[in-house]
Amino acid sequence: QVQLVESGGGLVQAGGSLRLSCAASGRSFSFATYNMGWFRQAPGKEREFVGYISRGGSTYYADSVKGRFTISRDNAKNTVLLQMNSLKSEDTAVYYCATDRVLRVTASGYEYWGQGTQVTVSS
Repeated sequence: QVQLVESGGGLVQAGGSLRLSCAASGRSFSFATYNMGWFRQAPGKEREFVGYISRGGSTYYADSVKGRFTISRDNAKNTVLLQMNSLKSEDTAVYYCATDRVLRVTASGYEYWGQGTQVTVSS
């Protein structure tokens, strides 16, 4: 079993920045061999892809966040980070990290999920 715990959410003004963290743990869980994804879900909307970082360190982002968000990972700490800059009101959502051995952009394919952390951007 794999546990993912997100932190770092909060309230920020438009144009500001936040950094989310996702700590992974689990018996026999080899963090370095898993791909890590970030998703978000706003009220009344479906969960949407934000970006991922592969086990090799390559990244891919949704068009809506490209150039503003950056994903990084620290395999020594079993942690993945989501740096969010130039935040907009439409970025308001619950943000989730997820992990799977297969690299994908669809939420349904990820095997393990965190509980989510709320990000609210005030305009």
